[in-house]
Amino acid sequence: MRIAVIGSGGREHAIVETLAREKNHEIFAFPGNGGTDGVAENVPVPEGSAEEILAAVLEKQCEMAVIGPEKPLVDGLADCLREKGVVTLGPGAEAARIEGSKVWAKRFMERHGIPTAAHRVFDSFEQARAYIRKEEKYPLVIKADGLAAGKGVIIAATPEEAEQTLLNIMVEKQFGAAGDLVEIEEFLRGRETSYLVFCDGETFLPMATSKDYKKVYDGDRGLNTGGMGTFSPSPLVDVPLEKTIQETIIRRAVEGFKKDGIPFTGVLYAGLMLTDRGPQVLEFNCRFGDPETQVILSRLKTPLSQVIRAVHEKRLHDLTLDWDDRAAVCVVAASAGYPGTYQKGKPVTGLENVKHARVYHAGTRKLDGKVYTSGGRVLGVTALGESLEEARETAYRELEKITFEGIYYRKDIGSL
Repeated sequence: MRIAVIGSGGREHAIVETLAREKNHEIFAFPGNGGTDGVAENVPVPEGSAEEILAAVLEKQCEMAVIGPEKPLVDGLADCLREKGVVTLGPGAEAARIEGSKVWAKRFMERHGIPTAAHRVFDSFEQARAYIRKEEKYPLVIKADGLAAGKGVIIAATPEEAEQTLLNIMVEKQFGAAGDLVEIEEFLRGRETSYLVFCDGETFLPMATSKDYKKVYDGDRGLNTGGMGTFSPSPLVDVPLEKTIQETIIRRAVEGFKKDGIPFTGVLYAGLMLTDRGPQVLEFNCRFGDPETQVILSRLKTPLSQVIRAVHEKRLHDLTLDWDDRAAVCVVAASAGYPGTYQKGKPVTGLENVKHARVYHAGTRKLDGKVYTSGGRVLGVTALGESLEEARETAYRELEKITFEGIYYRKDIGSL
């Protein structure tokens, strides 16, 4: 089968490698990265253009497609591919609004009784500023409404920080039109975890549990990033809690999409805070997480193409997923300065010395057989182990074999 994988990050490399293990596919990455090169055929396309991606996928006569990033989903690429007869993993544009607009997502959660933080929405800087000046409970969470590459959520510890954040988002347009609306919500206290499921519009099938690390520095300090590491399974989610998550959050979401006339077909990702009043939704995403995908797919034994086909044919109720019993840990190696400004084009060395872990490329490119950095998150070193600690030790030991100028990674991934 000819399969298209849309995207250029570590998530997409993990998807490519997982499909390649099935041995009977021809895989194309649009546009791919230095790691997918050789495993798949990299096809250069502008990542922001759904029309050009669609044309390239059809030119390669792909029969199946997996859309990794959120933007092409929000732009309707999945709708276009399905209209052309391509079996596609990813929701249509209407359902993808669950990630594309935080305000829309909050209203969806309110409408369908899904537990989440109390919030207010503002389209005026003056009104938002007046609100945060009167608010007494800090910290507050301030979110740009639209897509901001995982960086549009800011925790403000003081009224001064909150006002500066509002200025950055609403006046100086740090995230462009994504900041035309802002959402200000209560700060939830607890333990954070990720919960992902496959959905076919009628039912859902849970993936292995996982936990990711959003902050750039050890101890969950510093700015939010796209993710600095993750592990699976998450010991935070036991069987009773998982049942609660499924019934009060996932099932209500899937049924809510159906009631609203926009069945969700693809991967639904719930970012959760486990609070003293139960699990609360921090955010929904409409696709595989990054770097959650790296650990989840490392443990998936069921052929991924079989799962995609079952989603397409609305047969998830007939499918049981088979998982590797071992734990998995992924540590992200980033460029110095990320998530702010950073340099590109640094040679990456030592990759050939890694023998006991998978190295998923994210921000890399290959030139004349050599690998160079091309993004903020560069690599995700992912190891399996009989225990979480064994997987963690292996991942860090293998990561130490790799180097590039300015390499940075957290030292506490896998520590609860």
